[in-house]
Amino acid sequence: MAPPPPPTRPRRAGGRTLTLYSGREEDLVAPLLEQFQQQSGITVDTRYGSTTELAAQLAEEGAATPAQVFLSQDAGALGALAATGAFAPLPEDVRGAVLAPYTATDGTWTGLTGRVRVAAYNTRVPAAEVPADVTALTDPRWRGRVGIAPTNASFQAFVTALRVQEGEDAARAFLEGLRANDVQLFPRNTAILEAVDSGAIDVGLINHYYVAAAETPPANTALRFGAPGTASALVNVTGAGVLTGAADSAEAAELLRFLVSPAAQEYFARETGEYPLVAGVAGPEGMPALAELRAPQLDLADLADLDATTRLMTQVGLL
Repeated sequence: MAPPPPPTRPRRAGGRTLTLYSGREEDLVAPLLEQFQQQSGITVDTRYGSTTELAAQLAEEGAATPAQVFLSQDAGALGALAATGAFAPLPEDVRGAVLAPYTATDGTWTGLTGRVRVAAYNTRVPAAEVPADVTALTDPRWRGRVGIAPTNASFQAFVTALRVQEGEDAARAFLEGLRANDVQLFPRNTAILEAVDSGAIDVGLINHYYVAAAETPPANTALRFGAPGTASALVNVTGAGVLTGAADSAEAAELLRFLVSPAAQEYFARETGEYPLVAGVAGPEGMPALAELRAPQLDLADLADLDATTRLMTQVGLL
């Protein structure tokens, strides 16, 4: 595997610096990191790449990694790295700032934003017909009308949650049911949303923020949030952890404190359409409150077992 590109900013001699591996895209987080640099005087050397790529890089580098902080787009990668002892315990004021279901139970990483699974549907479909439990989309009446992005990490995280909560047999039955029902496959969530809005398909499984953060709201699309307590209502998180070699880094701790601050949480709600995970910060405009969604009761670190999920999806023929 080729290594990710080098950090985007050179180190300044004599100044305070921090090396960050970011699995979140540059256009989403660079403006926020610039705010942190201006506020703190710390130069952040950022290496961008996919979350999967950078998690593998961290595992390969081990204790020799130059990274001090890892920013991930999903909880699964954080859980997998935490299981290897890659992260140092976070300061209490960092992990204590985030709502309990969305931070690691062992205190090694914290969630930063919430990403809710939804069924986006074309408004020509009566709202009452769109199921709150997406496993019902295997019913023959939905044949050829549903779209998924099987290579997308968020869809795979949902399948992992289904495996954890309902069991392997239920997850296999769902995937086999989709395939037998002529599910439409897309390379990414944006393509699903476009297909729903144009009427090419009736329902697509995506994350809420593709609608919440759209510069121009889709004209013909509405969202169905999942049945409370089921995997259909999964709230996955982006998150961050401090690498063990940076356990005593004041700069790493300062960045984490900034990311869970009201100012940063408001930025995420406003600019990326994601749910803040700190009490008292309003969620994205036009979306139901996070507390109303009643996500399934599971340890988000359990979403780390993506290998078993991708094996299952390959066996079923969706990968």
